[in-house]
Formats: sequence, structure tokens, C-alpha cells
Amino acid sequence: MLATAEALGRLLDAARQVDGRERVDTLDALNRVLAADVTSPLDVPPMHTSSMDGYAVRAADLAGASEGAPVALPVSQRIPAGHAAAALAEGTAARIFTGATVPPGADTVVMQEMAHATDDGRVAFAQTPAAGEWITRQGADIRRDSVILPAGTRLTPQALGLAASVGCAQLDVVRRVRVAIFFTGDELRMPGEPLEPGAIYNSNRFTLRSLLAKLGCEVTDLGIVPDRLDATRETLRRAATDHDLILTCGGVSVGEEDHVKPAVEAEGRISMWQIAMKPGKPLAFGAVRRGDEGSEAFFIGLPGNPVSSFCTFLLFVRPFLLRLAGVTNVTPRVHSMRADFSQKKGDRRNEFLRARVNESGGLDLFGNQSSAVLTSTVWGDGLIDNPPNHAISAGEIVRFIPFSELI
Repeated sequence: MLATAEALGRLLDAARQVDGRERVDTLDALNRVLAADVTSPLDVPPMHTSSMDGYAVRAADLAGASEGAPVALPVSQRIPAGHAAAALAEGTAARIFTGATVPPGADTVVMQEMAHATDDGRVAFAQTPAAGEWITRQGADIRRDSVILPAGTRLTPQALGLAASVGCAQLDVVRRVRVAIFFTGDELRMPGEPLEPGAIYNSNRFTLRSLLAKLGCEVTDLGIVPDRLDATRETLRRAATDHDLILTCGGVSVGEEDHVKPAVEAEGRISMWQIAMKPGKPLAFGAVRRGDEGSEAFFIGLPGNPVSSFCTFLLFVRPFLLRLAGVTNVTPRVHSMRADFSQKKGDRRNEFLRARVNESGGLDLFGNQSSAVLTSTVWGDGLIDNPPNHAISAGEIVRFIPFSELI
């Protein structure tokens, strides 16, 4: 069995960004991956702006102002946001609002709470401001010609806002990764169908389809394939034609009814099988030939137990798909957190334990860590990455990967 780090390294070494890009509206680019750098054509903000409602003035005009001897200036103009500003006449103030252009000649803004409008159209100031107060300088956020989003960035809502702030109506993105998925097991039924003795509902179909959708993949669901070698081989051939990755669930172990591994070996190759992790040992990686083209579609076979398939997807399939999509950084952030439980015996494999954050900032462990208990994935906030043969003592600092980093 391969160690988890070595197994992930092999997957990522094999992954190559898919060919093809497209130009999409920025409003529709959420979770897509940039195929080219986004360079700003302008400064942001494009001019000096006021960061407060108040009055734009020359600081020198208020020299010596105090509560005992306030200085009053006539208001020469009113500048709302989005309107042009005339040059500020010496010895005057401009009424200005947040986000408005600071008029040429003004070097500071006095917030309105520090000024007093008089009945004769003037405004009185009881202190001398420092030059530059409450002014956001041109280019304070972004400088013209700077790269604000590099190629390989997965576009979050805030990244889309940043692109829009420099006027990008469209973005060049990598095409969606095409994934074919199917499930093996004569016992599988879909919700809504009668559940005969020995049958179970196919929860993995819902979990994995949703995870693929979150990653922005173009998914072809080939359904439930009968537990036969010929049916599995035929489905693999069909899936390889137009897809970058074939993802299967179930049938990758060594039982007489586990046909996925021999089917892939007949239609392509298996380059990695079985990982020293719990849950999720029987994970397979390889490729399936595309007819006579001489090319291949990648293959990943997940175990059938629901927690095993969930965890192996998050830890292996997710980073592999992100790398295919062109994402440069696919490593989730790991947090060092306190274990508020004890686990007296470690497993010989690398364990990924379902845990959640408690009110005191520590971690509680779900009581049943079986790979069949899907409840643990809803109850938990993430996974504890526990090394092989390591018992956990209460108060110990452990490695915790939140689901928010993985989903």
C-alpha cells in the first residue's frame, strides 16, 4: 500500500491541464479557472477620492484653527460621487461625499462630524487637519498594468468583483473538465424505487455528482452498471471517448464481483492501487484507451463505502481535477487544533477522522468512525489527519482539514 502523500504526489505528477479555453462573461465565471493573467488597464481608484462625507479643503487654509478660534470658509461647490470636481478655489471648502473625486487643489478631507455649517453658507472648523487625511489616493488599491489575478486562479466571488473593478466584462478561462461517472453494484437502487431485501439506496451518486458540480466539471452520469466484466468494459470504452476522467464508485476491491480493476486492466492500465489510509484503502488510478486514437482518458476508481468514497474524493480526486483545470495551488490549508478527546490506539494506516469544532475551540470526535456511517460527514466540520500508529491524547495538537477547504 502506498502512503497517502506518495499516492497524491503520483496523481498530481500525472495530471496535465486540459487543452482548450473559452471566453465567458465575468458574471458567469464563478469557480472557473483563469487561462490567462488579468492585468489592470487602469488605476483603482482612478482618481483621488474621499473616504468620508465631509469637506475637501487646503490644510494650510485651516492653520491655527481651534475650538476657541474656529476658521470659517465659504462652500464653493458640492461634489457627490460620480460627478466631476472643479479646482478648489483658495480659501474655500468643497462639500464632498464618500467616493467622490477630491477637487484639484484640495489636500485633505475633514469629516462632517468635525465641521459646523453656519447660516451664512459657510462652514466652521475647530481644528487644523493633517494633509492627506481621509483621502484615498489614485491607485491605492491597484496600479495600472499590474497583474491582479494570475492564470491558474480559481475564480471566487471576490475575485470576480476584483476583475469587475478594473472593467473586465469577460474573462479567458480553461474549458470545463469533462468527467464520466458510473456506479457498480447489483444491490444499488435509486430513491423512489422499491427496496428489496439485500438492496440499498445509491447515496454515492448524489454525493459525488454534487462534489463534481461544485468543482465546475462537465459531468456525464452513466448510471449504475451491472456487476459483470463485459458490461464494465463496454461502459469504460464508451466513457473514454469524450472525457478527460472516468470516475467509478465501487468494484475496485478483490472480491469475485469486483470487476472494475480487471476491466480497466483489459481496456487500459492501472498504475496505482490501494492506499494506506482509513477510510478508503481500495482506491485505483490509471487510464483507459480511447479506441484507435492512441490517447487515454484518466481513470480513478473509488471504494463503494459512502464515507470512503467521500474522503478519497476530497483528498485525491478534488486536487487531481483542479490540476486538470489548471489550478496552480491545490493544497488545502491545514489547521493545528486541540483534540478534546482520547483515542487510545492508532491504526497502521493514515486515518482521516471525522471531527467537529466545539464551543471551546477544540475538536470533538464522532463516536462511530466506520466507513459506512455517512452521518459522520454531516455532523463533522472536517477531517483530522492522523499519522499511522498514532494514539491521540486529550489536549494534543492535531492536524485538522476543514470541509470548507475541501468542498
